[in-house]
Amino acid sequence: MSGKKKRKGSKAIVNIVLGVICFIWLLPTLGLFISSFRPAADILQTGWWKAFPHQEWKAGETLQLSKDVDLREPIEVDGKTYTDDQLKAGVKADGSRLMWENRRARTINQQEQGWKMTPDLTLDNYNNVLSGKEYKLKQADGSETVQKGTGLSQAFWNTLTIAVPATVIPVLIASFAAYAFAWLRFPGRRTLFVIIIAMLVIPIQVALIPVLKDYTALGLNGSYLGIWLAHTAFGLPLVTYFMYNFISQLPKDLFESAFMDGASHFTIFSRLILPLSVPALASIGIFQFLWVWNDYLVSLIFIGNQPSVQVMSMKIADLVGSRGNDWHLLTSAAFISMLMPLAIFFLLQKYFVRGLMGGSIKG
Repeated sequence: MSGKKKRKGSKAIVNIVLGVICFIWLLPTLGLFISSFRPAADILQTGWWKAFPHQEWKAGETLQLSKDVDLREPIEVDGKTYTDDQLKAGVKADGSRLMWENRRARTINQQEQGWKMTPDLTLDNYNNVLSGKEYKLKQADGSETVQKGTGLSQAFWNTLTIAVPATVIPVLIASFAAYAFAWLRFPGRRTLFVIIIAMLVIPIQVALIPVLKDYTALGLNGSYLGIWLAHTAFGLPLVTYFMYNFISQLPKDLFESAFMDGASHFTIFSRLILPLSVPALASIGIFQFLWVWNDYLVSLIFIGNQPSVQVMSMKIADLVGSRGNDWHLLTSAAFISMLMPLAIFFLLQKYFVRGLMGGSIKG
């Protein structure tokens, strides 16, 4: 019984610690989510937690002091004395708060505390982000014209057009390469594998200029094909190494049985390797997709920063503005950019769990 109690106590402590960690991680996300629906004026004046019911001081009765009151001396209000600094900051007295209303006119506001909620939620932030913010421009004659900027919807589809092929292509090629390195015997296999692994430590920045020169000569710069090939090349070493670690650990008896039945390497790869590698494919697919979706540098170099081809990371960076005055739009833009990665994660998680459970039960 004592052993069971100890295990239950240890399990409870672990659950509490995990709960606290999850809460700490989710709290900023919750604040960001609530802020994405708040008007810009409310965001600038109050914190996101003010959207929930909370106690707040409300303006009440106005107390008029004598005009000849010396603010450098203790100030008497309802039989009690306070300093000027106390009235500036607000001082509690008999359940209420006294605070200067108009210091020059010698008026003090006696505020009462009560429950308040500011549920002024709006979709204007999302509308401005998706459809484009309206800008007022002054003309030479003094008149004003309204122009609508480009929205995030075009950048969303541009990023999706880049991310999906840039994830599928390297994962597929790396799976073939990993199978070859793990189960085929050919001259220079180890040397080639070491070269691929060594490419993991090379920063992609050192290859940008040489690749860009070749792209310019071949006419690939600024095209989707060029950015697909760039992401494929930069992602292949890690994906190949990841898939090799998984495929090389598969039982050798599977391949021997398949060869005895007359299966070719392609049949073994398509009928055995791919179904058994679903967990690894799902895991590395998530990482590759997130890396491409959040990429800024590679897309900027090989596809450009024109509004018609901008990706999400570029467009969100532009929302900040030169003075950072449109930062409230970043809250809604952040959640729009999170939609597709979350969808991919939950979609692949289902196959990930199925791949882990597949073959674990006999019969």
